[in-house]
Amino acid sequence: MHAKVIITCAVTGNITTREQCPHLPVTPQEIAEAALLAAEEGAAIAHIHVRDPATGAPSMEIDHYREVVERIRARRPELIINLTTGPGGRYVPGDEEPAVAGPGTTLIRPELRVAHIPILKPDICTLDLNTMNSGKQVVINTPANVTRMARIIRAAGVMPEIELFDSGDVHLARDLIAAGELDGPGLFSFVLGVKYGFDASPETLLYARNMLPAGATWTGFGVGRASFPMVAQSWLLGGHVRVGLEDNIHMAKGVLAPSNAALVRRAREILAGLGAEPATPAEARAHLKLD
Repeated sequence: MHAKVIITCAVTGNITTREQCPHLPVTPQEIAEAALLAAEEGAAIAHIHVRDPATGAPSMEIDHYREVVERIRARRPELIINLTTGPGGRYVPGDEEPAVAGPGTTLIRPELRVAHIPILKPDICTLDLNTMNSGKQVVINTPANVTRMARIIRAAGVMPEIELFDSGDVHLARDLIAAGELDGPGLFSFVLGVKYGFDASPETLLYARNMLPAGATWTGFGVGRASFPMVAQSWLLGGHVRVGLEDNIHMAKGVLAPSNAALVRRAREILAGLGAEPATPAEARAHLKLD
């Protein structure tokens, strides 16, 4: 356990909707403001997806990413920006012919999924290693496609945050490090509580942590009702933490979170009760060896 904990706030994601939570930030201005307010409560990293401002639907529009990044950097340049590269990996088999993509498929060339990274050069970007069922869809991240994305991320001088959803993803990460496609020991996040992936339990997190390369920096976070319990559990096992409306929209059962900042405040309070405090962005940069 460490006294200073890096808190990441995942402010909007691509699944939560305004119908579920009216406080969800959607426009680039709202997303940037949510990240900045989360930083005031103790977040050192802002994990960013973008949305279509008119519809609230997930977007991959580079101009939306650019506006969010510029707004954050203009007001709080020390805040660590972590842009997603997750969108663009979903496949829905057609009802009549499974080999033909059905409605809802977003699967595109891996280069397009990371097109914004060399342009905007965030501090960090995610690299998902999961191929798994996701509702009635399938998320596909083959080793070949992940490698193509990793090479672009490295060429841009951006640190990848490797997102792991199940134990096979950890084995893939270790193979990519051994092949020289990823630098070790690495920065990782365990996604806990997604159906058909890692269970949100102490036993699972301990097992997953013990599979990582020695010296790796990692975060464990839970979705839905597992969010706050995993804040405590991740720290107790030596990890960092993540909260945000991407992962969880409730403060308690039946009580909607009023903001991302409120979720970060609750995480900070949980950590304070255990004897830990949030790392500042400067401290997080030093730990991660970011410029």
